[in-house]
Amino acid sequence: MLKVGIVGVGQFGQNHARILNESTKCDFVGLYDINKKRAEEISSGLNTKSFDDFDSLLVEIDVLLIVVTTISHFELAEKALKNGIHVFIEKPITETLQQAEDLIELADKKNLKIQVGHIERFNPVILEIEDKVKNPIFMECHRIAPFTPRGTDIPVVLELMIHDIDLILSFMESKVKHISASGAGVMTKSIDIANARIEFEDGAVANITASRISLKRSRQLRIFQKDGYFSIDFQDKSVKHIKKSKNLYKVLPKLMMGKYENIDTKDVVDIVEVIASDSKKDALTTEIESFIHAIEANINPVVDGRAGTRALEVALEIVNKINK
Repeated sequence: MLKVGIVGVGQFGQNHARILNESTKCDFVGLYDINKKRAEEISSGLNTKSFDDFDSLLVEIDVLLIVVTTISHFELAEKALKNGIHVFIEKPITETLQQAEDLIELADKKNLKIQVGHIERFNPVILEIEDKVKNPIFMECHRIAPFTPRGTDIPVVLELMIHDIDLILSFMESKVKHISASGAGVMTKSIDIANARIEFEDGAVANITASRISLKRSRQLRIFQKDGYFSIDFQDKSVKHIKKSKNLYKVLPKLMMGKYENIDTKDVVDIVEVIASDSKKDALTTEIESFIHAIEANINPVVDGRAGTRALEVALEIVNKINK
């Protein structure tokens, strides 16, 4: 059984530590955090070991979860990889593309795995529809949240929007052709609200909005393709598949003649509620266990270093467009 440790047990990292502690898929060795008081508090609650320094943790583990601020991702991941340890890195993978590429090169050289924490790939509703999405022609994403100080060290593009960037790129086989974007800092000196339009070589378009200064929390995605579209609400884990009705051919002549009276919506479209088979399963648990399985089976992680780098590349381009 793989021995796993974690560095960083802040507000988000404590959830990773809890899941590792409860998992039967690995041996949770312990944790390290630069805030020793915080580390001792979390380790005590989980009845696990708190290491005095990062190097001591590395000696004991096969796999490292890195859940710290982005500025430290590269340094910690590089050291772990050099010590022969597989790494899970919370998104974004690194600060710069060069750092990401260096980590991938090092992992390949050492025959080690990298997974990047794009958790929405493991959301039950995405897992339910991912094989049903075929050649999207238009995608629309809204990810908004109330303001909190956490995460404001990076633009909202890298904090929130990058989730949807990764999802969109995972659905698209075509390459990005052009990006346009706008945004502004409202509560901070960084970008707090942003909108981006991504155009692909095959003509598909994605429109993405992210905000961390809203009064409410909302996470929605719509994926349009030739046979209909999916309307996804990440918060309540619901999916509606809207597609052409089987009765459409019966009313089509009237529609083409502009005679809309006495035509029911149900004659034009079918609205199907898609039920996620594992809707109650925690996405973070699925994400972490998926990485452990990838290592044990020696297969590519679902969101490997290259996928994380592609998402970072697009996100940085959006930030650059806004800052011009």
